Amino acid sequence: MKNFKTLLFAAALFIGATSFTQAQDKVAHINTQDLIKSMPEMATAQSEMEKLGKTYEADIRAMGTEYQNKMKQYEAEASTKTDEENQKRMVEVQTMEQNIQQYRSTAQQDMQKKEVDLLKPITEKAKAAILKVARAQGFKYVLDSTQGGGVIMADGKNLLDDVKKQLGI
Repeated sequence: MKNFKTLLFAAALFIGATSFTQAQDKVAHINTQDLIKSMPEMATAQSEMEKLGKTYEADIRAMGTEYQNKMKQYEAEASTKTDEENQKRMVEVQTMEQNIQQYRSTAQQDMQKKEVDLLKPITEKAKAAILKVARAQGFKYVLDSTQGGGVIMADGKNLLDDVKKQLGI
């Protein structure tokens, strides 16, 4: 009976070790961040984001200049105006300041939305290519080896070059 338990234990260890070895052969890794950076669509998206950002920045700068000019004008004319007029002017300037802040907030939200809209098709294309290459090469799991992505050591198959070839880059 003791020999049977030992034999059963040895068989279980052998099967477990064999399964573990086979499972490791079915795992690959890829740095998705490097892949996406190397895709031509990413350069186009980045230039579009920069262009949009410069447009918003120019608008905000123009609004700020107008605000500064009004402030200087109203401060210079304050002593020649009535309290009622100065009060109206102060409300106008405060409204301008609020409008600038609101525009800045809206611009930031628009930039974030545009970034998501531009990146979504790029990441989906990358994911589809990764899946296609991984399936063609028989991998069951593909880990993301991007810095900080949770993979500390990646000695397995790196799919980056194969996926780039699939994408034609």
